[in-house]
Amino acid sequence: MRSLPLITLMILAVLAGCATQKPSGRMEDVIESRATVTAIDPSQRLVQLRDENGQEILLAVSDRVKRLNEVKVGDEVAVSYTQALAWQVMPAGKGAPGVSTQDSVTKANSSESPGATVGRKTTLTATITAIDLTNGTVTLTGPSGHAQTIKARDPANLKKVQVGDLVDIVYTEAVAIAVRPLAKK
Repeated sequence: MRSLPLITLMILAVLAGCATQKPSGRMEDVIESRATVTAIDPSQRLVQLRDENGQEILLAVSDRVKRLNEVKVGDEVAVSYTQALAWQVMPAGKGAPGVSTQDSVTKANSSESPGATVGRKTTLTATITAIDLTNGTVTLTGPSGHAQTIKARDPANLKKVQVGDLVDIVYTEAVAIAVRPLAKK
């Protein structure tokens, strides 16, 4: 059986590790919209929609969309647009400044209603090159050498970082479209 002082020391060590954890965070915004298909011109690949406010929208559909023939007048089109920004501070030496982009496309299975999601994730790793506790700002320098000074959302986090730390900033953008067949009456 472990002694109480040993367990207390273990808990204090875990809590001390939490206190020095580098800042991170995430923000996300999702916009959803629905529209009804009011007309289709398959030869011109045009679809007319009526949005929730009664506004008519004419869309030219790319020839990359292979299942346009399955869309019918009266079908509902649901669109979801998502933007997200996440960041994580890492100690110097745990990575390197850089930028990368990753695109993704997923399509609904042929057994499902037509739909797809298109996304892009861009990751930028920048170096903290200055911290101004008085003004609550931090200067980040990207891999190309461009420096940007920004106001910290939570100035208390500036006490948890130091010059030389790296910041991973991930920006994600995605559009999901789903066609729901006209409800049978």
